[in-house]
Amino acid sequence: MTLDLSQYLETIRSDARLEHSDETVIMSELEAHIEDKLREFTDSGMSRKEAIKTCLQQMGNTKPIARQIYEAYSQGSWKQVLLASMPHFLFGLLFVLNWWHYASWISLVLVLILATTVYGWFHGKPTWVFPWLGYTLLPVLIVGLMLLYLPRGWSFLALPVYFPLALWWLFRIISLTIKRDWLLSSLMLLPLPIIIGWVLAISPSGKFSEESLEQLYYYAPWIGLSFMGLALTIATFIRLRQRWLRVSLLVAPSLVTLSLIVYHSTGNLTNLAFLGLLVLMWGVLLIPLLLERRLKNKKRAAQPQRDKVSL
Repeated sequence: MTLDLSQYLETIRSDARLEHSDETVIMSELEAHIEDKLREFTDSGMSRKEAIKTCLQQMGNTKPIARQIYEAYSQGSWKQVLLASMPHFLFGLLFVLNWWHYASWISLVLVLILATTVYGWFHGKPTWVFPWLGYTLLPVLIVGLMLLYLPRGWSFLALPVYFPLALWWLFRIISLTIKRDWLLSSLMLLPLPIIIGWVLAISPSGKFSEESLEQLYYYAPWIGLSFMGLALTIATFIRLRQRWLRVSLLVAPSLVTLSLIVYHSTGNLTNLAFLGLLVLMWGVLLIPLLLERRLKNKKRAAQPQRDKVSL
């Protein structure tokens, strides 16, 4: 296979963002289809080089082909819908049933989330694993809140160390997930603005007192409802085919949920905190997209050098 043809197929593979289980079969079928066309052209008297050029011209731009493949194969099954929405449903259930103050139930849910994430990650990284992966970032957030309880001098020393490490870990996770699809990275990060928003609504300082815990009892049904809504959002996301609809779906519920948090915060959430949550919400969508584009640009810039070496 020539370099032009390999690059053409690689661009389609990258833009189609297929499940690992589907990718090999679909790309093999596409490659076989191209080889059949090349054989027809060479049998008619064309050289191999002319046949490849003619074939690529007839195939056309890679983007429409990749989009058609994505829309044909991106819709998840009902089993995937159940698996993808389950972590949000379980997390919401903890608050709807007021089980959040039982360490045993929280531990059970966190262990289940971790085990399911590890299983999915080492079994092809299917789409349904990304919502589970988002909750593995909770320990990082919990450690940050615990640092606030240190004596004043220790907190000033610990927080400057914590924030760079936490951001490094977050960007590391995003960098690993955007290799599959930046939209799935956004899907993974979707609970973060909601969790942080409820924490700020209950206790703007981040510290939980007896009064904060009483407020948490009051907010618990609404917190549970917001995560149930998130589960419904993910279920709809998995069943959609069009990519632009998926992007819109991730934006709309986040705005509704943040509005719900502001409405029930009874003045605890300042305008600055709300603005910060909006920035965080848009960052959930834009940061994975910008990182993916940066990685692709670096890859394209390095491609000519690899081509020269191969020549």
